[in-house]
Amino acid sequence: MKIEQVALDPQIQEILAKQGITELYPPQADALPYALRGEHVVLSIPTAAGKSLVAYLTIVQRLTHEGGKALYIVPLRALAREKYEDLKAFTSLGITIGISTGDLDESDVRLSKYDVIVCTSEKADSLLRHGLQWLDKIRVLVIDEVHLIHDPTRGPALEVIIAQIKARNPATQLIALSATIKNAVELADWLGGKLVSSNWRPVVLKEGVFFQNTIKYNDGSTKCITGDTKQALELLVQESVNDGGQTLVFVNNRKSTVSLANRLSPIVARLLTEADKKDLKKLVHSIKHEQPEVVGIEQTLVQNVEHGVAFHHAGLESSHRRLVEQGFKGHLIKCIIATPTLAAGVNIPARRVIIRDLWRYDENFGMTPIPILEYKQQAGRAGRPRYDTVGEAITIAKDGNQRDQIFYNYILADTEPIYSKLGSQAALRMHLLAAVATQFVHNTEEMYRFIQSTFYAYQTNEFTIEKEVDEAVEFLLEHQFIEQTNTGYVSTLFGSRTSSLYIDPLSAIRLKTALERSTTKQTTSLSFLHAVCSTPDVRSLYLRGVDSWVEEKANRMKQSLLLDIPLASTDEYEWFLSDLKTAFLLEDWIEEKSYDFLVQKYTIWPGDVHTLVERVEWLLHATREFARMYNFSSVTDLTNLLVRVQNGCKEELLSLISLKGIGRVRARALYREGFKTINDLRGVPLERLAKIKMIGKTVAKNIKQQLGEDDLSGNTTLRRSKR
Repeated sequence: MKIEQVALDPQIQEILAKQGITELYPPQADALPYALRGEHVVLSIPTAAGKSLVAYLTIVQRLTHEGGKALYIVPLRALAREKYEDLKAFTSLGITIGISTGDLDESDVRLSKYDVIVCTSEKADSLLRHGLQWLDKIRVLVIDEVHLIHDPTRGPALEVIIAQIKARNPATQLIALSATIKNAVELADWLGGKLVSSNWRPVVLKEGVFFQNTIKYNDGSTKCITGDTKQALELLVQESVNDGGQTLVFVNNRKSTVSLANRLSPIVARLLTEADKKDLKKLVHSIKHEQPEVVGIEQTLVQNVEHGVAFHHAGLESSHRRLVEQGFKGHLIKCIIATPTLAAGVNIPARRVIIRDLWRYDENFGMTPIPILEYKQQAGRAGRPRYDTVGEAITIAKDGNQRDQIFYNYILADTEPIYSKLGSQAALRMHLLAAVATQFVHNTEEMYRFIQSTFYAYQTNEFTIEKEVDEAVEFLLEHQFIEQTNTGYVSTLFGSRTSSLYIDPLSAIRLKTALERSTTKQTTSLSFLHAVCSTPDVRSLYLRGVDSWVEEKANRMKQSLLLDIPLASTDEYEWFLSDLKTAFLLEDWIEEKSYDFLVQKYTIWPGDVHTLVERVEWLLHATREFARMYNFSSVTDLTNLLVRVQNGCKEELLSLISLKGIGRVRARALYREGFKTINDLRGVPLERLAKIKMIGKTVAKNIKQQLGEDDLSGNTTLRRSKR
């Protein structure tokens, strides 16, 4: 269907034409008429079939004609940035675009000035908890990747957001974008929307299995690839790159991403042109530039990228992941070996996708097959619109029987149905507390009604719902998060702060206990780090066989811990040691141990350190807020500890670290030269600072500007007074 055949504003059509969009894909043509009429729509179609454009056009058309606001919710920060950049194309129509993925304890009043707000589901839930008036002006709510309702961590928040916004403003239009799922009809029925479901793709997808040098495809065709059959993966990558294509390889663990990248590097390197090599050197320079500290484990990435190959997983720093993604999109990197997280993230298609692993280790069940939905998402990355006419998703079989099983269990199979995860006590107590704290519900009947408006209730009987709600309310009353009044329930101060801080009530109980005990105990940094790491909001490190040192160290410093130590004969004791190991990592971090030291000692990646630091930083902020209620004398110590965790530095660097652009490495370099505070830097000639290792002229100028010493000699420049 041509764009001009749709009832779109001519100015919108003009913007699309500038982007080269003159025709709609079939699923877009099916969905847009309903969406532009203001109906709720559930769009369940494959990756790259144009879901997002339907949402963009619905938002822009409605807001330019009726005013109001739109909220666009995505699961990941990287996706939020992608959608934000896409939507900026429509700012010439007078529509303003905002993005928010950060602090969950802030009401973010600046967002009220934007027409379209792009945010993560956690941020959207947090905004609802702050009861912002502008939320009532939302005309369009877009839920991207709505099938993640099935996810235990993100799903409950998604349901609650939808239920609350529908209740607050029934006129809000819902646009739910989903992967192809088995029970999309159920989802559409719950939302009261029109289901547009399709398997159409802009690039034909051929799914096949490689066995004995032959790929057998789902359309009945075959392709022979000559070479050593024992090197199946290498042959498939080589053939694709040799033909001018790019390849994504999905494996089930991080270790395999690195080992495979090392194996494939020499193969791909032989196929690079001189121009490729020159461009890759520039990309390598960018990656090195993003490293404030040299980390041995990440040098492997640099070496592979120089050969046109990269690995990608959550342990890499986000800046490195982003550069790898950009390098692949720019056709510089020919092959990425990734864990499944890449398939769920930003849109990175390739001509050929190889799914090496259809099984994954589960700590409870051992090796288990991956879900069909996960396979389909990985396979869906095959085929680059505007570059390829066909995309290939290939798995590798060891024998004929396994080849048949892959066809039956994955290629020809339907994806699993999705189920709500709101019914767990952990999810219910968190979201019911928020509902009471924001006065969204006031009594038991309103709680029942609220939960009965969710997808959980759509899939559950009424008796079970009421039983689970009653149990959650009993927990909240027992631990003084809420209290009963003549008319129902109200939140206590403790409950309100727990809700606005966006932490699990169980975490709040542990932090409160630690703070109350800290009034009568001599505390150290480790005291609070352990308390924070023992909460369900922190994912603790695994204990390995070689980690006997954790227990030995625990015995030496148990007097400084603020929470009870379980008996060594119980299951809880191993959890305690895991939490303590995580706290020891953070202690090493704030003692300025290098990344290489942390990587070797704790078997982690730099990205894991940053993820943990970000989470602990948030919980230390929560601890400091509770300290204002339960032990005010510890507020200063907690503030200092928070800044140290943010920057990974000793207390003696707190003054220098407050300068912008001065991380722990540069601060330590200044300290070693005798500059121990900001005041020590005043009046020092720029040339003197520039000579310090890790500083240089640019950073020295930046320091001088922050000190108000624009005069390069180190003298303070005073402005003339106005009269």
